[in-house]
Amino acid sequence: MPLVSTASVVGPARAAGVGAPAFNVLHLETAEALVAAAERAAVPLILQISENCVRYHGSLLPLLRATLALAEGSEARISVHLDHITDPGLLREGVLAGARSAMIDASALPYEENVAVTAELTGWCHGQGAFVEAELGEVDGKDGVHAPGARTDADEALAFVESTGVDALAVAVGSSHAMRERTAVLDKELIRTLRQRLPVPLVLHGSSGVPDEELRAAVAAGMTKINISTHLVSVFTGQVRRTLAEDLALVDSRKYVAPAREAVSQEAERLLRLLGAAT
Repeated sequence: MPLVSTASVVGPARAAGVGAPAFNVLHLETAEALVAAAERAAVPLILQISENCVRYHGSLLPLLRATLALAEGSEARISVHLDHITDPGLLREGVLAGARSAMIDASALPYEENVAVTAELTGWCHGQGAFVEAELGEVDGKDGVHAPGARTDADEALAFVESTGVDALAVAVGSSHAMRERTAVLDKELIRTLRQRLPVPLVLHGSSGVPDEELRAAVAAGMTKINISTHLVSVFTGQVRRTLAEDLALVDSRKYVAPAREAVSQEAERLLRLLGAAT
């Protein structure tokens, strides 16, 4: 099946009141695991490559092209998205290479600069047919708008969307990046308010720290795009540790990476069925 647009995943999900799962790719093995999960679940999936991931690999194109090839060769409906992009050059490189959407992250800038940068890059992305996600500025601490105590103001969010022309907005409702325990409790009333006030889909970052029942409740309240990374990374690493502990003589990385890839695929399939709707 040809690569699909992110808009064709997120828009129908919002209209149907279901989740649009978005899982991060760290390397080829996770991309393979996630594509296989989407095929088994028959749920549309957004594959995300973050700027941090690009820094790890040293460049964008090798991993992006591999991810695009997997998506294009899959029977599942898959889109490829650039996550938390602060570098305009990297954003342009990725979109021109085939990414169907990007999250413009100018949140570290003062509000007016955030608006100006986001609006300029959104206009460029729209000229390329790419879907754009963004977020409001940082609040406190390194986690910024995604700190557990941060909350998005509906009036400010509406003004930001109208000023920038973005297609989706990441909002602060009680989740936090890089949580290793699934204990977050989300502000469902705020989600309902934001869903009613904003004309664009809502995005939940830091979903790894949110338990299943809270994720279901968030989607029911109006959250659409659900980003998950750390939880699946933990599944991968945990399986690698177990495999190596069972055979101290093991040296062939394929022998411990393959079980980790399968573990991620199984958990991703479960989450896809939990969040999305089969196509």
